[in-house]
Amino acid sequence: MSGPIPAQGTKPSASVGGRIWVLLDREDVLGYVLVAPVILIVLGLNGYPFFLALSLSLTDKEIGFPGQFVGLNNYIKLLQDGIYLQTVRNTVVFTIGAELLKIPIGLALALVLNERIILRKAIRSVALLPWIVPAVLSAMAWTWMFNPNFSVLNWILINLGLSQTGINWLTDPNTAMFSVVLVNAWRGSPFFGIILLAAIQAIPNDLYEATAVDGAGRWARFRHVTLPLVMPILLIAILLSTIATFADFNIVYTITGGGPMNSTHVLATHSYATALEAGRMGEGAAISLTMFPPLLALLILEIRYLNRRTAE
Repeated sequence: MSGPIPAQGTKPSASVGGRIWVLLDREDVLGYVLVAPVILIVLGLNGYPFFLALSLSLTDKEIGFPGQFVGLNNYIKLLQDGIYLQTVRNTVVFTIGAELLKIPIGLALALVLNERIILRKAIRSVALLPWIVPAVLSAMAWTWMFNPNFSVLNWILINLGLSQTGINWLTDPNTAMFSVVLVNAWRGSPFFGIILLAAIQAIPNDLYEATAVDGAGRWARFRHVTLPLVMPILLIAILLSTIATFADFNIVYTITGGGPMNSTHVLATHSYATALEAGRMGEGAAISLTMFPPLLALLILEIRYLNRRTAE
């Protein structure tokens, strides 16, 4: 005999596999399924270390000892620590100084590479070398150039008659900060140059031809056509570069180690020195996490500005 006949107005239940295929046939569901592996990887590589650092910052954990929960005591102690406050000022000076150098150098580099010059492709490849070479290797080369005994820079200054004895690049607190800012700008300028070069080449030539017909010169075309159209890309480059510079560790640690007299300590190097060299893991984690709020605020402001500009 045949099985029971389903009641009128009802449908046989679909299999689990059939329901899954029906869901995957919807674009919104398929999109979440496709990005799920990436989200899990990001959470594993970034989310877990972040929350681990957050939990450590709320304890008095030291290397070799379990540590106890102390709440916000580490953060309160930092606000009363003169070295930490000096480090915050150093980080701001280091970041702003490097960005103020990288922006005009990168823009000038993009404009030069956009011109029809001999060996343009080869020059573009060479221009990327400071950004491609590992930061530690380039920082070691600069350390040799800053060495007071056989400094190439001092040799140039002395032979040009600009200095009699050379400059104490890394032993003077004033010149030490300038030195690490210079190296960071040298390394980061190609990043601006290549990104801005791509933005410039995306500008239609019709706009330049129309302004040229109206009698606009090179400066006028740059001011009224090039600069406004590359500004959104420039702001994104500034945001990414600021985040990388604010958290830079390799250049400062390799060249000066935070000295002399803590004059070049930035938050990344001070966090390393506190957590791993001094063994105070909880306090070191708190120092590193103080970088998060200003960078998050900068990111929010940047996104709001870009959204408002897009809406216009």
